[in-house]
Amino acid sequence: MVIHPERFIKRMLGKSRAYKTEDLIMEANYHTHTWRCRHASGTERDYIENAIDHGIKILGFSDHTPYPFPDGYTSGFRMHVNQLDDYVMTLEMLREEYRDDIEIHIGFEAEYYPAYFGDLLRLLDDYPIEYLLLGQHFLGNERGDSYSGMPTASEKKLARYVEQTKEAMETGRFAYFAHPDLFNFIGPADIYDRYMRELCESAKALHIPLEINFLGLYDGRNYPNSQFWKIAGEVGCDVIFGADAHAPDMVWNPWSLGEAQAMAEKYRLHLIRTIELGDHF
Repeated sequence: MVIHPERFIKRMLGKSRAYKTEDLIMEANYHTHTWRCRHASGTERDYIENAIDHGIKILGFSDHTPYPFPDGYTSGFRMHVNQLDDYVMTLEMLREEYRDDIEIHIGFEAEYYPAYFGDLLRLLDDYPIEYLLLGQHFLGNERGDSYSGMPTASEKKLARYVEQTKEAMETGRFAYFAHPDLFNFIGPADIYDRYMRELCESAKALHIPLEINFLGLYDGRNYPNSQFWKIAGEVGCDVIFGADAHAPDMVWNPWSLGEAQAMAEKYRLHLIRTIELGDHF
């Protein structure tokens, strides 16, 4: 999982559209990573101070959750189980230190892996975790299965992604669905529409917001996917912005925020600014 800031710089230099800071509104960001995931940089304090400097009132940390895989397997893009204590203690200390300046919350971004999800919940049960974001980076249970962002024309894989994330949302454990359009389907548009409409209808029925992801904009990825957000607008899903910050200066970025707001307006998305925590985890 590599981030390419040079792509962002090239796009910024080539953009004629500029955004006025006073027109950009981002009250909260719940999608913030830390160095522990091994592909982010900066200290937690750096993220917090950048958020304060740009008027963000609520900052949620949601690093890639450790997963208690059996047989000694470890992912290459998430924190280790033995880093949980440090993650929580560091954020609790900073939350107290900055209590008069910003509201800080402690969460995780997690995949729904049916074989291990119960073990994950039991692991986290001993910690004051306030929320989980659903970020389904892999199908199945990760090991030996497909990365969701790899281009594919397989209807079978698309169907699996939709069924697995619907099942995830039905657990009631996730506060919102991060980059739901991560799945990189390059097959017929009508097939994509049929399955993603099913996903959006499920999210709406379960009152789970869908995230327009700033990292995808920043890094020139296959998401945000305009076809997906057209569907979400037609279905009437709740939509939230998420910085998916892997560096302090990504917590608030005027170009990404402006592009996301333009997308929300274009597809008449029902944009929400904050979420209620405590009802899920």
